[in-house]
Amino acid sequence: MTTSTVISNMYADAKTWNPFKGCKFDCTYCIPSFQLQAKRQMHTCSNCYSYTPHFHPERLSKIPSAKTVFVCGNADISFATAGQIRQIIGAINGYNRKRPSSDKTFFMQSKQPSCLEPFLKLLPTNVILLTTLETNRDAGYNQVSKAPVPSERYRQFLALEYPRKVVTIEPVMDFDVDVFSQWILKINPEYVWLGFDSKNCGLPEPSEAKMKDFTAILSNAGIPVKGKTLRGMDLPGVERHQD
Repeated sequence: MTTSTVISNMYADAKTWNPFKGCKFDCTYCIPSFQLQAKRQMHTCSNCYSYTPHFHPERLSKIPSAKTVFVCGNADISFATAGQIRQIIGAINGYNRKRPSSDKTFFMQSKQPSCLEPFLKLLPTNVILLTTLETNRDAGYNQVSKAPVPSERYRQFLALEYPRKVVTIEPVMDFDVDVFSQWILKINPEYVWLGFDSKNCGLPEPSEAKMKDFTAILSNAGIPVKGKTLRGMDLPGVERHQD
């Protein structure tokens, strides 16, 4: 039996629930993190070991007890079939029906957020949608990831008619302050996660001055920013969680 949950190092009292696992976007910064973690499954699941997208229906009933649950956090759910996504959402709704007083929050994240559009009306109110936007710059992004380029991902996420959204800007890459800040303001997320590359993958990164200008704009607009791996920077309005 393969492991269905992983403790998150991003949130307190958070775990990852993996009824679907794997990804084909091949982000360079995922190789020393998610893909390396997958190698632990060498003797239990060959698809987990190779990070090949695949479904584990036996895990649907094993939602962890943590207050925050990352749904398929060791995957990109865009590689799941429509039927698999419906089963995952069905398991969440079933959990909520059995525990109506629960304060659990489910995070569903994808670098191709349009994959969630057909299922928005099925989502309960304790589901938050997330996407990663490392930068606003498309040029050269294909050297980092096979995911939709940042501008396309932004348009997809903005177009989702869903009230609860969070943006992850981690690992942050060099950006244009005016364009990138406007993207975030238009999305109007509940909050933003912001952090540098913790795996030292050699990504192009913004200056401290840009980071300060960017976080000041978001803070002044009332968008909370939570910091992770900020390398000692004192950024306006940022709530520091890890460094």
